[in-house]
Amino acid sequence: MIALKALLVATDFSAPSDVALAYGRELARSFGAKLVVLHVVENIMTRAFGPDGYAITNPDLQRDLEASADKQVNALLSQEDRQALRAEAVILSSNTPALAVADYARTAGIDLIVMGTHGRGAVAHLLMGSVAERVVRTAPCPVLTVRHPEHEFVLPDALVAVAKD
Repeated sequence: MIALKALLVATDFSAPSDVALAYGRELARSFGAKLVVLHVVENIMTRAFGPDGYAITNPDLQRDLEASADKQVNALLSQEDRQALRAEAVILSSNTPALAVADYARTAGIDLIVMGTHGRGAVAHLLMGSVAERVVRTAPCPVLTVRHPEHEFVLPDALVAVAKD
């Protein structure tokens, strides 16, 4: 029997991430698991911008980016998510989002990662790579990737409420 105690949904605030969150909510509800929604903010403090290699950084800008991301992630979670699913928002700063997701999953004891994939074409994939693919390769647990639009396994919350009545 599969026992899922902690699920991680990695989000970049895109439509595929919204679909992944719907899957994550439903899986967490079905298994009685805790739901963690994670976003990785680029760490601009480690980037060099100047022509001579000087780092032009503003610590306030990094804090603002993280605060904005925190606000966005927390807006994704409803009060029901927080109560029924023990949902929490996590913000990390890194220039390698895939490794940050995998490392967090490892240290937090995550049983399943759910994330959206953009389904880019072969050329775009070759040039830009895929965060989802890197997470699949490096994660310490299974990874469920979902696309948008996807096969409708999960009904929208409004339809679930109507179906129950």
